[in-house]
Amino acid sequence: MGKSRLLAEAIAAAADRGFNVARGTADEAARLAPLAPLMAALGESTQALLASHETARSNAVDVRLWLVEQLQARLEERAARGPHLVTLDDLHWADPTTLLALRKLIPELASYPLVWILCRTTGSGASDVDQLFDLLGREGATRMTLEALGDQAVAEVVTDVLGAAPDPALLALAAGADGNPFLLVELLGGLHDEGAVEVGDGHARLVSQRLPQRVQWIARNRLGRLSGQARHLLQVAAVLGRSFEANDLADLLGEPPSRLLPTIEEVEAAGVVVPADDLLTFRHDLLWRAVTETVSVPVRQALHRQAAEMLLSRGGSAITAAAHLLHSARPGDTEALGGLDRAVREVLPSSPQTAADLAVRALELTVASDPGRFGRTVTAIYALTTAGRLVEAVALAGTALGGTTLPCEAARLRYERANTLLLAGRSANAVAEAKKALDQEGLPDELRGLAEQVLFRGMFANHDKRGRTRAEAVVAAGERHSPPARVGAHVLLTTIAWAEGRAADAMGHVREATRVAAGGPLQAQHAHPRLHLVSLLTDMRELEEAEMVLQAADEEITALGHTAYAACPALFRARLRLPQGRLDDAAAEADAGLSTADELDTHAFDLLGLAVLVIVAVCRGDVDTAARQVERYESRYQGGSGATYGMAWGSWALALAADAREGPGRAMEAVRVSFKEPIQQCRLLMTEPNSAPWLTRTALAAGDRSTAETIVAMAERLAHDNPGFPTLAASAAHSHGILHNDHTALAHAAATHRGPWSRASAAEDLGVLHADTPAGPARDVAIHSLDQALLAYQHVGAARDVARVRARLRNLGVRRRHWSHSERPVSGWASLTDTERNIAALVAHGLTNPQVATRMFISPHTVKFHLRQIFRKLQICSRVELARLAGNNAPTSG
Repeated sequence: MGKSRLLAEAIAAAADRGFNVARGTADEAARLAPLAPLMAALGESTQALLASHETARSNAVDVRLWLVEQLQARLEERAARGPHLVTLDDLHWADPTTLLALRKLIPELASYPLVWILCRTTGSGASDVDQLFDLLGREGATRMTLEALGDQAVAEVVTDVLGAAPDPALLALAAGADGNPFLLVELLGGLHDEGAVEVGDGHARLVSQRLPQRVQWIARNRLGRLSGQARHLLQVAAVLGRSFEANDLADLLGEPPSRLLPTIEEVEAAGVVVPADDLLTFRHDLLWRAVTETVSVPVRQALHRQAAEMLLSRGGSAITAAAHLLHSARPGDTEALGGLDRAVREVLPSSPQTAADLAVRALELTVASDPGRFGRTVTAIYALTTAGRLVEAVALAGTALGGTTLPCEAARLRYERANTLLLAGRSANAVAEAKKALDQEGLPDELRGLAEQVLFRGMFANHDKRGRTRAEAVVAAGERHSPPARVGAHVLLTTIAWAEGRAADAMGHVREATRVAAGGPLQAQHAHPRLHLVSLLTDMRELEEAEMVLQAADEEITALGHTAYAACPALFRARLRLPQGRLDDAAAEADAGLSTADELDTHAFDLLGLAVLVIVAVCRGDVDTAARQVERYESRYQGGSGATYGMAWGSWALALAADAREGPGRAMEAVRVSFKEPIQQCRLLMTEPNSAPWLTRTALAAGDRSTAETIVAMAERLAHDNPGFPTLAASAAHSHGILHNDHTALAHAAATHRGPWSRASAAEDLGVLHADTPAGPARDVAIHSLDQALLAYQHVGAARDVARVRARLRNLGVRRRHWSHSERPVSGWASLTDTERNIAALVAHGLTNPQVATRMFISPHTVKFHLRQIFRKLQICSRVELARLAGNNAPTSG
């Protein structure tokens, strides 16, 4: 049975069972149109979606994720109303954005009554499609491969198609299909249509000895039975693509559609072309290619050019026209290049990969003397950078630099190269390139400002203080410098002030950077200073403001379509969830952010998410998982992925894991690697308030009192120098109390720390200190403090800390019953937590994940995480099953 027949039967079976069916097909001619097969299946339009929402405004750089979110919302709404089947055929022709969407949508919507059938032809060299199918296979999708048929299977197919057993001659001819089911069926159909087989007495006999030229012969044979007018129509139609609009065909032929009706009826009756919704399509890819090859190359190019001019003259989308221009344009063809330029601008926000391909091809067709060559070079570099093809962008900028003699052009190319290097994580190279750009004389103010911003951002990434004087001069000059330069300067001065322990100055700089960026041009927003403000607010445990600022940053990144930062909201939210004591949510956000980074190949912020996963695993007492996450962290850091952000905080996460695996001595060895200089010590204590007491305690356990004293002195200096930041004071009191056995300091820390885990840690240390006096009031205080720590650790889900505190209480002769969580069964409805039950109830009532997230004031990533836990505990895999179980377990009234 061929692929098309299998697909048709699956669609019919689904429809019979009450499924709503959405069908889409990818097409080579429409490969430049982003999301074309998905949009067709859902009855949507990319342009209509973009026009419907102010988020996708014209200045957005990359709206791929926004478009995918819109499709996901529509699919969730549809699936909530009933089961759906989505079939997508010929995905070997799919555009990059469609493949990105499928990588994201299928796992995200796994819990809905939504079935996907994806079809493609193998051997087409479409590696991206191979990766998609491999990924889905690893995640549990069922793969069905129509393998080459053996001799017995071929005989069965012949018998099935012709209704009779084949004779030896027919079997020998059928073997010429090389076991390909599609080709075999087509071959048999051609033989039957031509009367080359005779059926009688239950046998099929070959009556013609003419050897067909495989499938090509069959296709040409079918065409040969058509009138000359019909063949002419098909030849012109083939240039438009496998699927085409009747109006486009009529315009290309210069005839009204009514005059073409008899000819279209003829080709439909012959089975060459069939209607498919509002399009006409060649019945098989084979037929389309056969017709195309009957047209000589020069004539084909001329027809492609005519089709392009026709489409461009309508004033609509240039994307479809671009496909024809690629087939017909020649070097120096200014009209064709103008059309390609339009297509690049149009497709860039929704499919940067396609835009990059078009821009590079346009540049290849541009002759050296063309005044537009420099502009196309910059556009190609920008498109490649936006698409994440950073190595190609850097190489193209380097090649272009070797071919220009104009200082201003060279400076612009160096800026573009520096910006790309920065996004690639090669910040030192970016700084060097930006300096060369700024050394050029006579730079326009706008270009100078952009180059200065990249320079400052590169120095920020490197913790490079050498730009301090320049940044201070830019800030002092105020509006005499461009907004991008001022934003970059404030961001650099932020990291310098933070590393020096000047919290108020750092906050002032990052808030001013945020203000300037918000009121400045788009280029000023590229540094996203709001993210840096979120980081500092999280450091100082100003968690409510951090939440609000992060939401604004998330909206800004989405609105501007900055792919390089698309993973940041989830990764920064993951870190924010840790001091809030929400370990499950932290892990869910980290996983979501890292998944987005993998999908878009943007890894600059990965260390943040991986460090969160290390810390969560350590807190849960899952040492093996922590070790695996450490390996991922080190691999990402050392693997040339460009991941650098969060290294200081990450060093503390690695030390936590080392302590859990090998004890305090190994933990201190791990810390010393990144804790050699006072400025490094200061940066870590500013970045993670919990690090000072933890390092003090760990150093003492390792027998290194000198290091413990250094840490406490640094923490106390930071608290003294920053009186407006109570988190630093609590951290200093906590570490002081550990070093000097100071009950009062530890009690103060337990009361003033911001965050449940921090308070629990101080309460535990206070209990341990009082436990040294095992009798009298001190024992009671020790038990009370340890009980406080135990409850807080339990609430957070820090199993490792819970176990340790239980052991301390047992040493005092106290045995506490395990927390009720431990008494829950591991599976079944009774195993669900309160949060899980609330989510289950909302899902059972038909709410989508985003609706549940809004109702419960959590993120969709967190809802998805909890649903996975619910499904695992209940041993189910769909929302339908969850609704049934929720109904059976609903509380009864009365």
